[in-house]
Amino acid sequence: MLRNTLGINLLNNLISIPVTLFFALMLNEVTKEKFKSLIQTVTYMPHFLSWVVFGGLFMTLLSTDNGFVNSILINLGLIKEPIGFMAQPKYFWGITVISSLLKELGWGAILYIAAIAGISQDMYEAAMIDGAGRFKRMWYITIPSIKPTLMIMVIFAISGMLNNNFTQIYVFQNSLNISASQVIDTYIYEYGLRQMQFGVATAVNLVKSVIAMVLLLGANKISNKLTGSGLF
Repeated sequence: MLRNTLGINLLNNLISIPVTLFFALMLNEVTKEKFKSLIQTVTYMPHFLSWVVFGGLFMTLLSTDNGFVNSILINLGLIKEPIGFMAQPKYFWGITVISSLLKELGWGAILYIAAIAGISQDMYEAAMIDGAGRFKRMWYITIPSIKPTLMIMVIFAISGMLNNNFTQIYVFQNSLNISASQVIDTYIYEYGLRQMQFGVATAVNLVKSVIAMVLLLGANKISNKLTGSGLF
């Protein structure tokens, strides 16, 4: 349970934070406003779907019965028989991370885009006069300017290492992948609430809160020392 909780969160943070930042940087470089608005709208929309709906659609894509992913893999000759992605524990972490990234990519980039919008255009103009290209301006101006925002997101991610998206995990979880999908939140629901062991649920949540506070303070202190940016 603890392995799954930490593993899923660590993998998700290592992938989602850089990808979301990269997406925001690339979106900021789009000059055609209509095209930019279209990309933002398309990537924001999944956030407003519940995990019951989005998870159901995602599982349909992975279905062994004419699912889109299996059909593509078979047509490309990569596999001969459909793969039961939802029935094999080894695929669960990857499914969780990819589905979370697809659903929250656009929404997660909002903070970065807002931070980028606050950067003075004079800095970009001066860099252009000095001959800096688009990627150099991005590397030497944009990223350093939004470093405080980035560090806050990292600190929040570290402090939430023991918290999973319960609805997402619960939608994807079944008896076949339980060895890879049982996390602290589903454990609390199953043993603490459904079996009415409220003392267990309370104790686990209390321990989670204490650990989250320690992680928050520790991550903030390290961030202040290494980068000079933090929550406080």
